[in-house]
Amino acid sequence: MVDAPGTPTRARPGVVTISSWLLILFAVIQVLNLILTLSTIGTVRDVLRDAYRGTAAEQAGDLAYAFGIGLGVLTLLLAVGMVVLALLNNRGRNGARITTWVLGGILICCTGGSLVNNAAGGLTSGGNTGDMPSGEEIQRRLNDALPSWYGPLTTLLGVLGLLALLAALILLALPKANEFFRKPQPAWEPPLPGTPYPGQPYPGQPYPGGQPTPGQPYPGYPPAPGQAAGEWSPPPPDQPRPDRPDVDQPGRREDGTQEPGARPPSAS
Repeated sequence: MVDAPGTPTRARPGVVTISSWLLILFAVIQVLNLILTLSTIGTVRDVLRDAYRGTAAEQAGDLAYAFGIGLGVLTLLLAVGMVVLALLNNRGRNGARITTWVLGGILICCTGGSLVNNAAGGLTSGGNTGDMPSGEEIQRRLNDALPSWYGPLTTLLGVLGLLALLAALILLALPKANEFFRKPQPAWEPPLPGTPYPGQPYPGQPYPGGQPTPGQPYPGYPPAPGQAAGEWSPPPPDQPRPDRPDVDQPGRREDGTQEPGARPPSAS
């Protein structure tokens, strides 16, 4: 949506600029998470294959691998979308701000739920279920196979991304941001020299209603003595106008009705 011509330029407040940078930071964090996921997804698949070999969930490793690839593609799309929304917010697009709130709220719920789930999974352990390995055994094998920095780094990135996104959404709701995203009213501009006001003809064109242009005689009247052709002079008094004979009669109004107290013309 493009602003109408004559719309005054709006100064972008600092809260909107900071919010856009926070959205871009969140997108960068998602890209870093994607790199970490793709670099370790093969190891996770091998660990799950070994853990569930010979059980009913032997395909758990392949399913986890496919899920990780799909999640990585979705993460990349979300990162690109956040950058686009940040750029549109900088231009004052209110639709982009609303979309940022909706999408950001969903991502906050997903990110926060993932952090809580990871923390709860690290603090609890489950027992064996038939021939299936326990959750504690799976977590132990993953910790042994993955680098020691992987878990703390992913948790730190998740917390930073959550805080950046939450702060960006709050900044977009501040009063200064509301004024920036409010649709501006077009500013009044005076007409250019030579441009007539609304309701007036261009120079040289007749006035509406058959009125002559200033400086021109009424239709049907010859120029007055001593007046050159093209010069304007008022119509002779007490003479009816050829185009409106009923108007110039004594006691008649412009609409043709009789004035109160006026005598009608006598028929001679």
